[in-house]
Amino acid sequence: MSQRAQSNYIPALTGVRAMAAYLVFISHFAYVFDEKFPHSVQRFFNEFHIGVTIFFVLSGFLIAFRYFDSFKLTKAWFLQYLKNRVARIYPMYALLTIGAFIAYHFTQNQTVTAGQNPVVMFFMNIVFVRGFFDQFKFTGIAQGWSLTVEECFYFSAPFIFLIATKYKKFYIQPIAVTGLGALLVLIFSHVNWFGFFGNFTFMMLYTFLGRCFEFYAGIQLALIVRKQKLDGTSKKKFTYLGFFLIFFCVWIMSTLTIPKGYEAGLHNPWGIITNNYLLATSIAIFFYGLLTETTLLKKFLAHPFIELLGKSSYIFYLIHLGFMYNFIHQGMNSLNDYVFELYDKWGVDWHSPFEYDSLNLLYAFIVLNMVSITLFKLIEEPLNHYIRKSDFLIKNQARNPENESAKIKA
Repeated sequence: MSQRAQSNYIPALTGVRAMAAYLVFISHFAYVFDEKFPHSVQRFFNEFHIGVTIFFVLSGFLIAFRYFDSFKLTKAWFLQYLKNRVARIYPMYALLTIGAFIAYHFTQNQTVTAGQNPVVMFFMNIVFVRGFFDQFKFTGIAQGWSLTVEECFYFSAPFIFLIATKYKKFYIQPIAVTGLGALLVLIFSHVNWFGFFGNFTFMMLYTFLGRCFEFYAGIQLALIVRKQKLDGTSKKKFTYLGFFLIFFCVWIMSTLTIPKGYEAGLHNPWGIITNNYLLATSIAIFFYGLLTETTLLKKFLAHPFIELLGKSSYIFYLIHLGFMYNFIHQGMNSLNDYVFELYDKWGVDWHSPFEYDSLNLLYAFIVLNMVSITLFKLIEEPLNHYIRKSDFLIKNQARNPENESAKIKA
């Protein structure tokens, strides 16, 4: 990495990725906290899906910080840009999606295919289009729906930058993009095509058109700080203000009535507004603090071990639900049965270390992180470097000017 890139690399932002992935993990297993805590605690943890919003705001910031001042809508630039995005996102997603459908062959778990032809579902997952259909959004790797949103942003980003530099009125863009989403819902809500833009809740929560403001919040942050010296000398308290506001938004959503057929306050209309707009703004404030201040929280997120967890968090996010987690969960159930068999042989009435859901969740969390770090070191990172140095899409150059423009690792 060049000296310029090193001086602008913020390890704490990599640590934030781990925080975001773990928040999503907690949200998916919040029911565990109903055992010994008031239901309000479970409701609060159930809204930790905010990790996805953190990812979206972070993506908007990183892409704009890296490319806004150097983008050129030439064929060579665009191919290099796509090559870098593919290298970062696609290899592990493709491998784990293949794994999910191989597991489906043996388990016949219908959540993987939504009861549809597995070949068609595999194709829709491998090219990300399943995320445009309400009925198919949770097929394959269920949480991978968010990658459809990410990929839409990646393809749109250069054009967002072009319009922003040419016409200046940046704030109009998210209004226009979400307006397009609303128009598609008005058209296709009357067409029974597997939920393709079939309702406003789906459009606002599961598509780029509905969630674009989160990316635009990150882009706006990049436009604010790109000319600043990010030396951490600011004495303001934006880090902790943003952190407080993030969890204040969580509390708001946890108090909202959950609409029938949904699982969280997020799906309430006020929850959508809170998540997509108030929360995104709060996250941008938090990031601004991390970029400009030096705090204990920043030092913690920048710790080398937390940074490693952040680098492997993409894999953690992809495997914390689905066939990998199911395999771990079944393994713990088998261990629990084995332990009680041993107790019967010994004639003792002891507790098994695998009989408690909360402890099993902790074990799974640890094992998932170990698997994620291993896959990152052995597969994701080598494949990322290999693709970037290959002639895929565009011939590799030893000192590619497009890569030298990077300020922060995306």
